[in-house]
Amino acid sequence: MIEAIGKLMKHETAGDPISGLKWTRRTTRKIAEELAKLGIAIGRNTVGRLLKEMRFSLRVNRKKLAGTVDPDRDEQFQYIGALRDSFEKLGCPVISVDTKKKEMVGSFKNNGTAWAKESTAVNDHDFRSMAVGMAIPYGVYDTVANRGALFVGASHDTPEFAVDCIEKWWRSEGRKRYGDAAGLLILADGGGSNGHRSRAWKSDLQKKLCERYGLSVTVSHYPPGTSKWNPIEHRLFSAISRNWAGRPLDSYETLLKYARTTTTATGLKVRASLIRKPYKKSQKVSDKRMKELNLDKHAVLPKWNYTLRPANHYPEI
Repeated sequence: MIEAIGKLMKHETAGDPISGLKWTRRTTRKIAEELAKLGIAIGRNTVGRLLKEMRFSLRVNRKKLAGTVDPDRDEQFQYIGALRDSFEKLGCPVISVDTKKKEMVGSFKNNGTAWAKESTAVNDHDFRSMAVGMAIPYGVYDTVANRGALFVGASHDTPEFAVDCIEKWWRSEGRKRYGDAAGLLILADGGGSNGHRSRAWKSDLQKKLCERYGLSVTVSHYPPGTSKWNPIEHRLFSAISRNWAGRPLDSYETLLKYARTTTTATGLKVRASLIRKPYKKSQKVSDKRMKELNLDKHAVLPKWNYTLRPANHYPEI
């Protein structure tokens, strides 16, 4: 029963990357109706009980939105779901990417509790000057294989850094797992280092994935204010946060260790590595370079959906 509900809500789930709680746009009545179509008779109260067992939570409206909901939100959600299904049926990888909350490395308090004989002493103030450095965790979550990769940067969160992380994932895991797959689907937030307006993000994807490996890379961005619907938030980041909760991240190696030992009941495994390469902010990409990109904007919401291809490969007309 739980498996059937999970399949129904595969593309309808959001979650908190810290607490691990999840929620869905569907009502319990709607889920019960969908299950009935599959020949499973179940009441909405039972659906509610099963959702709680699956760590879903009832959500209330809170005055936290700065503006209105994007009118294209639902259409984009449906399009992302369709893209995910089509790529998975073709045996092509689907990855969810994002930057996790930055962490100060050092003897600082880390929220949460941990089993221990006695508490660990930490600094009484969280001054940046007292930190060993800043950890910038960029995650790549393989939605098909249920595998995560965490790349911890020590410089700046830039488009170049984001693409380097994805390239390292493809080189070390992706191409081994998916063989000769010609296409890759990337699910990303609309802003930040992998934002849909970033020229550097698109330029580096073309150079480091399309040209280097002959890949066609499709990117689909989540609408503004919907980052928690990105699978990486509740499938990878929440699990890592729970694993190191209450434990001071006193060194980069400590942070990597807790990431690598993160597992879940669904079989999640995580690889983690440190990237010490320095990254410069405000990478400039010229108009000339943008015209050279083999960029194909989709007919559906082209501001958020596009495909980059190797320079000598063009879409069929």
